[in-house]
Amino acid sequence: MTAKRILVTGSTGYVGGRLVPRLLDAGHDVRVLVRSPEKLRDVPWAGQVDVVEGSLQDRDAMSRAAEGIDVLYYLVHSMTGRGDFETEERAAAESVASAAREAGVQRIVYLGGLHPEGDDLSRHLRSRVLVGQTLLDSGVPTIAFQAGVIIGSGSTSFEMIRHLTEVLPYMPAPKWVRNHIQPIAIRDVLHYLVAAIDLPPDINRTFDIGGPDILRYGQMMNGYAVEAGLPQRAIAALPVLTPWLASQWVNLVTPIPRSIAVPIVESLQFDCVQREHDIDEVLPPPEGGLTGYRRAVRLALAKMRDGDVETSWQNASVEGAPSDPLPSDPQWAGHTVFTDLKIRETDASPAQLWTVIEGIGGENGWYSFPLAWALRGWMDKLVGGVGLRRGRRHAQELQTGDALDFWRVEAIEHQRRLRLRAEMRVPGKAWLEMEIEPGENGGSRYRQRAVFFPMGLSGRLYWFAILPFHGIIFNGMANRITLEAEKRPAS
Repeated sequence: MTAKRILVTGSTGYVGGRLVPRLLDAGHDVRVLVRSPEKLRDVPWAGQVDVVEGSLQDRDAMSRAAEGIDVLYYLVHSMTGRGDFETEERAAAESVASAAREAGVQRIVYLGGLHPEGDDLSRHLRSRVLVGQTLLDSGVPTIAFQAGVIIGSGSTSFEMIRHLTEVLPYMPAPKWVRNHIQPIAIRDVLHYLVAAIDLPPDINRTFDIGGPDILRYGQMMNGYAVEAGLPQRAIAALPVLTPWLASQWVNLVTPIPRSIAVPIVESLQFDCVQREHDIDEVLPPPEGGLTGYRRAVRLALAKMRDGDVETSWQNASVEGAPSDPLPSDPQWAGHTVFTDLKIRETDASPAQLWTVIEGIGGENGWYSFPLAWALRGWMDKLVGGVGLRRGRRHAQELQTGDALDFWRVEAIEHQRRLRLRAEMRVPGKAWLEMEIEPGENGGSRYRQRAVFFPMGLSGRLYWFAILPFHGIIFNGMANRITLEAEKRPAS
């Protein structure tokens, strides 16, 4: 394989975040285009890539990113269902196509989804087809892969199957559980994406890719149950469950928020299997052959047990969630802002205290009034938020941009500070900050601050409504964190 200069869009996403290190391992020079470079600060390969800040529709940024590039990967797809996202995605595709053509890019590689023939597609499938066609018509040789549902540790499809199967011993399900699906392991998707680099320049077309198994969705759930050591699940297909109702059900039963559940469920209304196998004529399969569904599940479960989940659906941007960073204290002048500050002195060292702080959330919980946290998570789920069960990517380690239950890691300074930005539905913007300072006579000082910028009268009423609970929740949290730190090994 000849070394190429490669641009990856969507490098902070599930597939892109796994593709970049594999391209680097293959000896390629990689550039990434990202809206928020700080999301890459803690990823292992961040120092090995050239980073350009900007969006797909930012023509200046796209031109800078495409300059001198041989191969461009288009791995961006909106998971929102609001607004005219189809027009926005087409505009983004046209911007990328134009910049690639002007920069003399030799190849575009796009990842879309398997779909049936015809125009009666869900909005998201239709938009993916349209984006692929725009790139194929760009004048730059394009490979548009159309993949089945992707199975791997942290993938949205895998997590949806996992939680539906584990939570429900009996499942009243929509009729699409009888539809045929051709899943594909993430390792096989990455194989095709990397191998596409050296395809002849005269190839400009779509290729269907899928794994070796064609299954009904219900069979996929029970296949997961077998690999996870669970009893087979009884599944009853009910015609009364519309896509909208099914997406609400998925939202409540699984950690997948409604904004992501809706496009997934809409896409499952169809049989999604390969209509052609032409890829076999131009690219060899992975060494050892394509990965079967059960083996893909087995590999994903092993990755989870080992704490080796590279990327996860959890870190996808949440529609409507605040994304502005916490302003510095002097910038608060003239604004209404509410704070709750707790300070504790502890005999625990900064290192002991940090292990507790960095491990907060997920299975470890929030060290205070778990019923109140659970109730707040369910309330968020009911209004379409992410809820508390989104969990975390890794049990002990955090990176900038990681999802953490209904928070997002906005800033992290190891051994010193963790700042979380709220992504639950609240009438305003909220942050939770935990800081460590070495004590004057040994030990540490723990500083915990909640900050809330209310939006209008509803925001002010919200703050004062929950104020009585702060004494219980935040006091208990500060006390329990410091006590837990003192129990940790000094090393």
